Parts: sequence; structure tokens; C-alpha cells
Amino acid sequence: MLTGGVRTPSDSLVGPVADQAIAALHFDLLFLGVHGISVEAGLSTPNLAEAETNRRLVQSARRVVVVADHTKWGKVGLSSFASLERIDTLVTDAGLPDEARGVVVDHLRRLVVAGEPEEGADI
Repeated sequence: MLTGGVRTPSDSLVGPVADQAIAALHFDLLFLGVHGISVEAGLSTPNLAEAETNRRLVQSARRVVVVADHTKWGKVGLSSFASLERIDTLVTDAGLPDEARGVVVDHLRRLVVAGEPEEGADI
């Protein structure tokens, strides 16, 4: 846990000390929850400090896995911190509309829907 941060309503620790520490790190794989995800805004949050910390995390990661249920799709927070193209995998639930699935497949490398087999996967 990075110290010197400020707790957000989502209980994230964010702030300049955390941001500096993250900038010096290299992550192979980042799992990240989001407030909102859309084609226009990408990944977003209503908290400016959290957006900066998330931006640093994404920049420091080789691969980014976003975990977001279907209610996050189309939601746009105050501040964007990454484009859809920066995401390697979106893990979501079966409530994601077919239209959104098509958009996701066009912009991301991989879509995983909980409870559904992946295309090309052995069952």
C-alpha cells in the first residue's frame, strides 16, 4: 500500500506521493475497477486525484485488465484517464448489451463475460 494518499469515496488511496511511487514502478499485469467506461471518454472517474493515480497505474502496466459490470458501460465520470485502446481485457457480466459488446470487440483485444465461454475456448 502506498502511503501519503488521500482516501476517496471508493476507498482508493490517491495523491502525489502515490503517483510518484507508481511512476517509478513497472507492472506486468494491472487489474483495475472503474467508475465508467465509454467509447468517447474511455475509462473515467468522478475524482480528479483518483484519475491521476489511475493514469499512472495504466502507464506503468504492460497489460491492463478492467473489471466492470455492465452498469459501468456508457457512464462517464468527470475525468478520463485511459482510452479503450489501452485496455487489453475487459471482464464484465452477461448484462452488457449486444451493441456494447460489438463496440468493445472493435476497440479491445479481449472481452471476457463471466459465465459465458470465450470464442475459440475449449469447453
